[in-house]
Amino acid sequence: MSLIALFSSACTTVQPWERANLAKNEMAINSDPMQAAFSQHVYTSKESTSGSSSGAGGGCGCN
Repeated sequence: MSLIALFSSACTTVQPWERANLAKNEMAINSDPMQAAFSQHVYTSKESTSGSSSGAGGGCGCN
């Protein structure tokens, strides 16, 4: 019974006056998309893998 109460208490409706706070850039997973893309490029270049990104190459990141 307590498990049902725990899961049902997490659902809530966002009121119109609360949506402005949720729409701020700070609330996004990646608040700066250019910085996130650059960091992903550096990571894949250093790791010499392409992983889930569409970039190819490795090493110095010159590609």
